[in-house]
Amino acid sequence: MMRSLYAAVSGLKNHQVKMDVIGNNVANVNTTGFKRSRVTFSTMLSQTLKGASTPHNTDTPPSGGTNPVQIGLGVSLGSIDQIMTQGSSQSTGNPTDMMIEGSGYFVLTTDGTDRVYTRSGAFTLDGEGYLVDPGSGAQVLDTNDEAIHIDFDTYSSYSIDGTGVITGIRIDTGEGEPIDTNTGIAIAKFSNDAGLTSLGGSFYQVSNNSGPAIVYGDGATEGPYLAGTKLIVSAVEMSNVDLSTEFTDMITAQRGFQANSRVITVSDTLLEELINLKR
Repeated sequence: MMRSLYAAVSGLKNHQVKMDVIGNNVANVNTTGFKRSRVTFSTMLSQTLKGASTPHNTDTPPSGGTNPVQIGLGVSLGSIDQIMTQGSSQSTGNPTDMMIEGSGYFVLTTDGTDRVYTRSGAFTLDGEGYLVDPGSGAQVLDTNDEAIHIDFDTYSSYSIDGTGVITGIRIDTGEGEPIDTNTGIAIAKFSNDAGLTSLGGSFYQVSNNSGPAIVYGDGATEGPYLAGTKLIVSAVEMSNVDLSTEFTDMITAQRGFQANSRVITVSDTLLEELINLKR
């Protein structure tokens, strides 16, 4: 009877974790570049009341085998997985906004040394002409692992194409001809991007299970991007949260919580009956 109480308590705790994850998904439904998470459960250790027996069909009389008799002791948290599917695109008209179509992450630096990665391409230029994340000031890096800088003393305007190449229009040329700056937006890929560690500000960092970042310029690719990746300018990637899915998961989590609460109530009633037998 006490087993049912503790099993139900584990159910309450883990369904609360699922609600926490769902709440975070819904809260970030309009966060650019956000990737939803999901919760999976796994069974806890079972108590074996009787082990399995081996069949003896050659005996006289023959006897069949029996299955083990076990009682489960509850549920545990299996994993909280990040779902790295593509979010929908939203056109902004802002020339510094970018969206990665396909796999990959923008590479930024917060202090000139450490690297962080993001799918949120809502960038802007700071007062010195560096392409930065407006919320944190982190600088966007190019394929040479340097901060992207637009020198407006040299260029009157610039453009970014679908392969990430930045082209400026030089001020001092009489024809105003475009000059390729030989700078490209760096895109990093990982063998297991779901293994990235999520940070604040829509940033990710490398973890022990994500694999190292593969960035053009490391000799890992022959072009600015690996196959299947394209850069869309003047657009951002929205969250991949599907509210219909989240609300469905919310209902199942709520019902699971209610059912486990009911088990605790019934188990408590049975314990009360046992205690009253002494009277």
